[in-house]
Amino acid sequence: MPPNEMPPGSDLPHDGVGAPRSGFVVAIDGPSGSGKSSVSKAVARRLGFRFLDTGATYRALTWWCARLGVDLADETAVAAAARRFPLSVGTDPDRPDVHVDGINVTAAIREPVVSERVSLVAAVLPVRRILGDLQRRIIEEAAAGGVVAEGRDITTVVAPDAQVRILLTASEEARLARRSAELHGLADAVSMAATRSQVIDRDRVDSAVASFTVAADGVTTVDTSELDFEGAVAAVLQVVEAARR
Repeated sequence: MPPNEMPPGSDLPHDGVGAPRSGFVVAIDGPSGSGKSSVSKAVARRLGFRFLDTGATYRALTWWCARLGVDLADETAVAAAARRFPLSVGTDPDRPDVHVDGINVTAAIREPVVSERVSLVAAVLPVRRILGDLQRRIIEEAAAGGVVAEGRDITTVVAPDAQVRILLTASEEARLARRSAELHGLADAVSMAATRSQVIDRDRVDSAVASFTVAADGVTTVDTSELDFEGAVAAVLQVVEAARR
């Protein structure tokens, strides 16, 4: 079994729910287009930490369900697929590859067909428990040398006892512009309107099962609305370094 693969649903040794036994964990949550994936990856590189994109686990399961022909409207079938999910997730910030059943799906899980359906999978509560266990195990294994884990419920559910917990956010306009530029190469009105379903609509669906719009107690908010990429990375690093000191 690859180092970061585990049988989903296994009992996980940890001191309390989501508590890493040792090491340094930076947990970052945020809505779509806030920059959490790219910023988290850059922060991990600067610190020499490992990196975990927890959203990739939901995307990979969505891809796996499609491969199996699972009806995403059938929550029981989706949960059953999650329990036998042959997933391996890399934690190298330069190569965070994702494999399912030995197939490299790193690029495939970013395709629009997955992006448009992943919220259906992420909304299934048994799936969130199964993948949450998987994510905790990966974080625990990577924490000894430091790890940055990002997603939507990392600061509150997956790693609530992380040494650093950050909500990375931005205005709706900024988030739409960023995702539009990423997907279409433009941030004009037409492109932003075409991107809305992948940002605002997806966040609305996901917010029913995860809290990532308002910082919980003890979570530091970093607003990137007026920051460029380097500024956002620097702001997060400042929070991390303050905690490490």
